Amino acid sequence: MNYEWKIKEPSRQEVEASEAFGKELGISPILAGLLRSRGISTLTDAKNFFRPQLSQLLDPFLFKDMSKAVARLNEALARNERVLVYGDYDVDGVTAVSLVYKFLLQFHSNIDYYIPNRNEEGYGVSVQGVEYAYENDVRLIIVLDCGIKANENIQYAKDLGIDFIICDHHVPGDELPPAVAILNAKREDSPYPYKDLSGCGVGFKFMQAFAQNNGIEFSKLTSLLDLCAVSIAGDIVPIMGENRILAYHGLRQLNASPSVGMQAIMDCCGLGDREITLSDIIFKIGPRINASGRIQSGKEAVRLLVETDPRIAMQEAKLINQYNDQRKDLDKATTEEANRIVAELSDQGETKGIALYNPNWHKGVIGIVASRLTEIYYRPAVVLTGDGDGMATGSARSVSGFDIYKAIDSCRDLLENFGGHTYAAGLSMKAENVPAFLERFEAYVAENIDPTQMMPTLDIDAVIDFKDVTRRFFTDLKRFAPFGPDNPRPLFCTTQVYDYGNSKVVGRDQEHIKLELVDKRSSCVMNGIAFGQSSQARYIKSRRSFDIVYSVEENTHRKGEAQLLIEDIRPTE
Repeated sequence: MNYEWKIKEPSRQEVEASEAFGKELGISPILAGLLRSRGISTLTDAKNFFRPQLSQLLDPFLFKDMSKAVARLNEALARNERVLVYGDYDVDGVTAVSLVYKFLLQFHSNIDYYIPNRNEEGYGVSVQGVEYAYENDVRLIIVLDCGIKANENIQYAKDLGIDFIICDHHVPGDELPPAVAILNAKREDSPYPYKDLSGCGVGFKFMQAFAQNNGIEFSKLTSLLDLCAVSIAGDIVPIMGENRILAYHGLRQLNASPSVGMQAIMDCCGLGDREITLSDIIFKIGPRINASGRIQSGKEAVRLLVETDPRIAMQEAKLINQYNDQRKDLDKATTEEANRIVAELSDQGETKGIALYNPNWHKGVIGIVASRLTEIYYRPAVVLTGDGDGMATGSARSVSGFDIYKAIDSCRDLLENFGGHTYAAGLSMKAENVPAFLERFEAYVAENIDPTQMMPTLDIDAVIDFKDVTRRFFTDLKRFAPFGPDNPRPLFCTTQVYDYGNSKVVGRDQEHIKLELVDKRSSCVMNGIAFGQSSQARYIKSRRSFDIVYSVEENTHRKGEAQLLIEDIRPTE
């Protein structure tokens, strides 16, 4: 992929401010500049960033309707009403259900959980789910990571005598559902100051408020923070503010004392003997939890995450691992088919958005396929499939800077249901509306996308020399973790580097380059790895100079030693 390099060039005043801040903190001015670019410019802010404290969590009662939600839950427990914890089938919904169910089970045994079947019920609060609740004498449903647009089905439940408490983080519609309480910081009337919690994060805040109201020690919640970390990574929400606190302490919990179910997943994907990062969750743990809902039933993933017997948990984790293998095969086959369709489009070079429909594609992988197409072509993408009942359902993914939710919203008159975020959305419509939707979606993208948004870019934080990457620099840099949206892993550029003599092509298919490099200005030597860039090997071995963009990572084979993870290579101009 040909990247555009965008180098942040600080002014003289900014350089001087970073040098002064670096002296105050006792860190490199380069890293001090990274803090300032994140809005951190005081000693107190830096301390809170590097050492987030659970005591800094916001008061959960700042949520609109939180007092109502806690009162209704207290009433249910006092009357021994049957409570159903209901959630979406993705990693955020599954972890949210697991967290709330596990916590409440300590105080209330008349409780159950429910995850809708993706293929039979679709996304969100379903008629089948409401009828399951009614048939099982449920009087209160706590719905997590969905529900904010389920007006009709929540009204149906209300008519049956079932109350709802909604814990969601998706954008609300014009009219809110008839629930007893709606906990959603994105409500227009919500005073809650932090708007970017995951669905599981909203569930955690509800349980925090319940605990406060009932005199339950906060320590009873801390064992559930590993679920928050998994949801934050899996749902790709910002890693600043309250999410940073939850992710930071959730990772500590995951590494020090994970739940039985989480440990089984980690053992199954080869993470049992190493420190877990958010990247491990994104690429290893999250996909396995998701695979359950994609291939079989998300309820199996909840069963694993709430399991307390290590032997049973390992059996269930192995089963979910098999689902993940099936998901990979489906994903690969569908992506290849979608790629062929895009390649055959006569106007491919002019198309600003990608919108595909095949009624036979598997529902469980269309979101992944949409993500793959976005990565390959760097265009907003919608992938639709059929559900066998005259309906089409789909997933949308976007590129940096383009709001896919607004694009979908512009076609709302063609849709039965939709929801999501700036960069990801789900939608459903009558199959007969698909041609009109595809045409209007592509027209909206063409009219509203900026050409620069269709060009993959590398946002470079600083141009440095290898001599700057000292052991102290690397130690301080690691304290910026966990990384994610709003706190990305810093990218650096070093110009005029050369092969030191030992660089070589590696990998099963000889697709990667293991590098030993020296830079011209400082004559320092660094090791690095460039994945999927073996096409550059001939130039590198020619002894000519080149420029690199990279992040600084820990060498997995030599603990404590830094290595460069090289994103792009280009000849020095």
